[in-house]
Formats: sequence, structure tokens, C-alpha cells
Amino acid sequence: MSKRPIVAVVGRPNVGKSTLFNKLIGQRLSIVEDTPGVTRDRIYAPCEWRSKEIMLVDTGGIEPYSDDIILAQMRRQAQLAIDSAEAIILVVDMRTGIAATDEEVAAMLQKSGKPVVLCVNKCDVIGDLPAEFYEFYNLGIGDPIAVSSVHGHGTGDLLDAVYEHLNFGEEDNAEDGAIKVAIVGRPNAGKSSLVNQIAGEEKVIVSNIAGTTRDATDTLVENQFGKYIFIDTAGIRRKSKVDEAIEKYSVLRAYMAVERCDVCVIMIDALEGFSEQDSKIAGYAHEQGKACVIAINKWDAVENKTDKTMNEYLKGLEQDFSFMSYAPILFISAKTGQRISKLYETINDVYQQNGRRITTGMLNEMLAYATARVQPPSDKGKRLKIYYMTQVSTRPPTFASFVNKADLYHFSYQRYLENQIRETFGLANTPIRMLTREKGK
Repeated sequence: MSKRPIVAVVGRPNVGKSTLFNKLIGQRLSIVEDTPGVTRDRIYAPCEWRSKEIMLVDTGGIEPYSDDIILAQMRRQAQLAIDSAEAIILVVDMRTGIAATDEEVAAMLQKSGKPVVLCVNKCDVIGDLPAEFYEFYNLGIGDPIAVSSVHGHGTGDLLDAVYEHLNFGEEDNAEDGAIKVAIVGRPNAGKSSLVNQIAGEEKVIVSNIAGTTRDATDTLVENQFGKYIFIDTAGIRRKSKVDEAIEKYSVLRAYMAVERCDVCVIMIDALEGFSEQDSKIAGYAHEQGKACVIAINKWDAVENKTDKTMNEYLKGLEQDFSFMSYAPILFISAKTGQRISKLYETINDVYQQNGRRITTGMLNEMLAYATARVQPPSDKGKRLKIYYMTQVSTRPPTFASFVNKADLYHFSYQRYLENQIRETFGLANTPIRMLTREKGK
């Protein structure tokens, strides 16, 4: 597979960067809202052009001289994207003309020494270009390209211009075989801090302001434990607390991240403890059949710890997460890196268990032993017969039992057989689904 060169989409706030990004990648991945500062972190997605893949990066709007904490960090995120990019698309707004911020961003890009393609967005009228279009030559970064990110006009010319500056020569299979790990939890649990600790750089903005992360951002990490794509997500709050339309999209993105991940890390703030909302987040991952790890973050900040503190905390969590007792629980610190290596090992373990396949022969040997040890239930002289069992799918491991009468297959006996499967085949840390098939139906 050819290398996917990185192309950063940059510009001042509200010029339509995210709309253009979504149009080029062919899906609504980046949140679009007519409000400055919606996109904050770097959002990565592949874009195919001329049978080659380009990795596009959407960035937050650049405000060069703002003192606002979030805007300043957005500026740093955009600078990191520029530093890692092979080429840059500078997006400007046809309707508003050249703003002072456009000139400052253009000067910043010229200093980077990277090739820059100037995209004049919101040219929505087909036909001759208005005279105002030509003022963008004053930015001094080459020929502007007229584009309508809403309608898609001019996007082909834009990608052609970008293509000329890219090198596809090297081979890169970086994401092949990578485990997708979604990090979910309530706001301020330390999800973004964990991604930055794992990546070894500021990949996403970290702030004490709840709701800082809005999009689900992907971070590729490769180390001695394996390859991973960590997906940082927006903190999920109760629906009654979600007022902004933007935050509603962010919560939706977080749930979508759970759907597309292989392993779900549910982060709990050790200082705040377990809440009903944590239960809902974990419940959604459980319903999706995802391998899960429960990470208790900020354990280093818990005061007056004794040798009994962890065990007492663990007992409470086991009760709180009784519906997903299979999920291993780790005490970590995203800030100091405490037990992060153990987190990698646990992710690998639950991922392998979630995808494990067991032959029908081995399953039925276990079934014969289990039914001889504890007889199947009976009712009014009619006893349950389990003819055979087979695994029908993985992620999660799903087993179908073929029986004479489904009504006799009580939940308690299903749970007994599920526990036998876990114990016999090493599936202690993954959700398992049990299906019943009645003979003749």
C-alpha cells in the first residue's frame, strides 16, 4: 500500500474548513456548525484521489493573537498539524474577503516552508468569477482556486493542485492490524490526558473546562506491545445537561466511536467516583458486545491511601459494574503514566478473548462434561435436552444451543453453561452471548 501523505486544512475560524473536509472525505466526520471554534483538535481521515489515498487533517480556526485558553491551544494544535503535513490547504472566505487574520495565517504558512494551496471557499455561483476573487492574489501564496465546499464545485481542481506537491513513493502499512481503542467516560475524567500520555505529545487539547473535546480524534501508536489507534471522545453527560447543539453532535460521535472500536476503555475519575452516567456509558459498550477495560484514573491524586484503600474501592466498583463483571479494572494515572504498560497488556488480552473462536467439537466435549455434572432442568416430567452447541460469531463470542424445548432452557442454566465456557476456554474478560434454537424451528 502506498504511503498516505498528510495534508492539513487550515485557516481562520468559520471559513468552512470542516465543511470542505467532510466534502473531500465523503462523509460527515467533522462537526459543522455556524459558530467559530467548533473544531478544536486535529481530525484525521483518508481522502482518495487519482487512485491514491491522502490523509487529510481538519484543524481548529487559527486566531494568532488570542489570549483565550482554548483558542491558544487550538492554535498549537493547528501548528502541530502544519509541522507534520506534507502540504497545506489554506481556506479563505470569498464572502468576507481578505481579513487581517488571513494575512497573518498566510505569513505563518510561508515561514513553515511547506507547499500551500490557496482555497477560496464559498464561491457558490457557477459562471464567471467576481472581481473580488482576484484580491486573494494579494496573500502572495500562488493562484487561488475557487471552491464551493457545500456544493462540491472546484474540489477536483483543488485536489489536483494538492496532488502535485505530494510524494506517494514509500510503503506504509501503519494502520494494518492496529487495535482500535475508544476512550469514553464523563467530562474531565482525563481521557485526553491519557491519549497525550500514550502518544508522548499533545495530540489533543487538555483543559479543566468540561466539553473541551468535541470530535472523536484518532491517534496511531506503535510500541513494544503492538499497534493501536486510540480514539479520544467527548465526555458523555446526561441528556438533560446537554444544551448546545454542538455538544449533542459530540456525544453522538462518542457513541459512534464505541461502535467502530475493538476495545472500549471506560474511564472513571477516582476523585469523583462512580455515577449513573458511567453506568449508561458502560451499558452502551456492553450492549454493543465490545471488549471493555475499566480504568480508574487520577489514582495518584487520591489522598490518605492505605493498603486497604484499593480493595475497598474495588469492591464498590464490582458492585457498580455487576452487569459487566467480565471487564477487568485497572487503577492508573494518565498524568504520571502509572500502570499505562499494564493497560496495554490488558487491552491486548481482552481484544484476543473477544475475537477467539472455539471449534464445535471442543464445545460439545465441554457441554457433555457440564451436563453430566449438573443435569439440565425439567418441568412436569419433561427434561431439557441440549443436542449440541456451536459458535456462530466472534466480537463478542456468540454461542447457539440447539434444544428440544426452549421454555425449559432457564436463564440460570444458561448462566451456568456460560461460566463453564469462560472457565474452560479462557474467556473470563469478554462479553459472551448465548442464543437458543429449538429443534424443528
